[in-house]
Amino acid sequence: MTITGSFFLNGSFAQASINAEDLKAQMLKDWQRAKDYTISYLEVVPADKYSFKATDSTRSFAQQMLHLAQGNINLSASGTGQQRVYMNVSLEKSPGAQTRDSVLYYVKASYDFVIDGITKLDASKFSEKIGSGNAAMMRMVWLNKAFEHQTHHRGQTTIYIRLMGLRPPNERLF
Repeated sequence: MTITGSFFLNGSFAQASINAEDLKAQMLKDWQRAKDYTISYLEVVPADKYSFKATDSTRSFAQQMLHLAQGNINLSASGTGQQRVYMNVSLEKSPGAQTRDSVLYYVKASYDFVIDGITKLDASKFSEKIGSGNAAMMRMVWLNKAFEHQTHHRGQTTIYIRLMGLRPPNERLF
């Protein structure tokens, strides 16, 4: 399957095509890079700082990362069709999930869930619409939203790390 679309370039519209399998391969590469990058964030923070909050009204570092993990699962499941895990629990509010080891476990598992789901997904289904009403989107859009969500929450923790007096990992675009 080839995906064809228009985009605006240098003042005019152009056509572009991409093979769905190539798109899938790039998505898998980007999700693996995001997993490795997020793990480096988790590793730079000492275990005794996982309860750190930038302000009283914000999530702790652990809660931000657990929210990221649950978002990975919930948003990507809409795109891949996988059965969601941790459905009846809020990881970020679970007292037993707040330790460094638990956060590492859940975050790694969430990325593995996404990567496994994309791996098993037939790339020809990327353009298939899932959901209803305002949530009716193509599978690929759901996966992009999941990627955007994890990037957003990892980025929020950059400030936490700096407020702890630590240096966040360098950006990994490639």
